[in-house]
Amino acid sequence: MESMYSVKLTDLVEEYGLEVLRKGSNYESCEVETYDMNRPGLQLIGYVDYFDPLRLQVLGKVEYTFLKGFSPEERRKCFEPLMALQFPALIVCRGMDPFPECMEMAEKYDRTILRTQEVTTAFMGSLITSLRNHLAPRITRHGVLVEIYGEGVLIYGESGVGKSETAIEIIKRGHRLIADDAVEIKRMGDNQLVGNAPELIRHYMELRGIGVVDVRQLFGMSAIKDTASIDLVVNLEPWREGAVYDRLGLEELHTNILDVEVPSVTIPVKPGRNLAVIIEVAAMNNRHKRMGYNAAQAFTEQINKYFDEAMAQQEKE
Repeated sequence: MESMYSVKLTDLVEEYGLEVLRKGSNYESCEVETYDMNRPGLQLIGYVDYFDPLRLQVLGKVEYTFLKGFSPEERRKCFEPLMALQFPALIVCRGMDPFPECMEMAEKYDRTILRTQEVTTAFMGSLITSLRNHLAPRITRHGVLVEIYGEGVLIYGESGVGKSETAIEIIKRGHRLIADDAVEIKRMGDNQLVGNAPELIRHYMELRGIGVVDVRQLFGMSAIKDTASIDLVVNLEPWREGAVYDRLGLEELHTNILDVEVPSVTIPVKPGRNLAVIIEVAAMNNRHKRMGYNAAQAFTEQINKYFDEAMAQQEKE
């Protein structure tokens, strides 16, 4: 799968402690643009009609054992069609020594060869997860992201409405801050959003009248977290007289972020309302909905049942 983002091959080498057996001429500038990977079994037997040049190639024990039974000349014929193709790098797993014919063809076609001590499937699973994170679609939004009872809550609102002040109260109630002011959001998979803070402002908050505070230093490590899923969007807006606000919670609202529909609620702000407690309850209620229980629907059904029974009783009388 292609992405509009990329990650340097050298960064992956450093992240996974890969051993560089041979550097291609493009090693320093090479960018990996897909989290898909290929185990080149078909290419080693000559099938090259369909080949994605963006994918990393991973040589595991199956391919190694298959090639081990060949003569040097036969292995040379196997590796040449593969090495003639463009790809970021070939990674040899389990600490196996690459065949001399592999290195010979890599030299001929200027390919990068890497090695890891990890088992093939475990290494590929870990690398795919890392690449999905590096290449995920992303966006930055103005807001505050907190985690409440395991629910990631993204708080929106115009400047000065009280987002950071509310977040401080939420933290004091034992919950955790992920990001204040700027939230970097990534789409992981089809319907999962993950948020974090930009490195420069991570763990810091701005409070009008006080200035910038370090949440980690003030409240301890338990008060912060680097990333969290985004399960609920809370929109804070100044209370407007005459505006109609949902009293039962039957209306299901969503906010679209990176083509993912996230449940959302709008909370009007006015003096005397404890926003931290309200948002805490909203997070717990959202978790109940995801687990299959909707209090508003249960309440409505109970009211309807009461009136149905009352009407039936009146008809009997």
